[in-house]
Amino acid sequence: MLHQSTLDFLTQLKENNNRDWFIANKKVYEQAKTDFVVFVEKLIAEMEKFDPSLIDLEAKKCLFRINRDVRFSKDKSPYKINFSAVMSAKGKNIQGSCYYLHLQPGASFVAGGYWMPEPEHLKAIRQEIDYRSADFKKIITDKEFVSVYGTLSEEEKLKNAPKEYTKDHPEIELLKLKSFTASSKLNDSLFFSTDPAIKLAQAFKVLQPFNQFLDQAIAEVHQ
Repeated sequence: MLHQSTLDFLTQLKENNNRDWFIANKKVYEQAKTDFVVFVEKLIAEMEKFDPSLIDLEAKKCLFRINRDVRFSKDKSPYKINFSAVMSAKGKNIQGSCYYLHLQPGASFVAGGYWMPEPEHLKAIRQEIDYRSADFKKIITDKEFVSVYGTLSEEEKLKNAPKEYTKDHPEIELLKLKSFTASSKLNDSLFFSTDPAIKLAQAFKVLQPFNQFLDQAIAEVHQ
């Protein structure tokens, strides 16, 4: 399980998001980061049991930097107030679907799927849904999937039908999606419960058929 000090650090960082405070607390940050890395290592070990593509994946290749890119943001806070990791065959260098863990006091969650696919991939995914709509809907309406993740995110969903499809297409609402992701909120207490890595791995296992469908859809694009 994680140490309470890791979440405490993130809470304090939110209240003191400036370079001077961060430098003064650099050792605390390093301890918290190490704690998160160790946790992600345990999580990957559990996820390897159902997703062979993650075998030999190193936790350090999954973590995002804590420094924010503020070049195009009105918020100039220099640091993220969370720890996050992306589990995919290539770690955070994603080329398809992935599993995502977001650790933030009071706002932690797990997610997965393919966020904002490049145009060629988006076209391929929509085509796969068009061809195999029954298979796709079976995955996202599965009782366990709905219980954990509810419905797919509709972030930046199109208002009108994509140009390749008619507005009366039976699956038009799915084809309007620009991202294919699902997420589930986490209570902080989970990280201090018995076997939290196993519990999170079980949540990610529910996403595997969803991710597999998306990766199969874009497989021919890479050939």
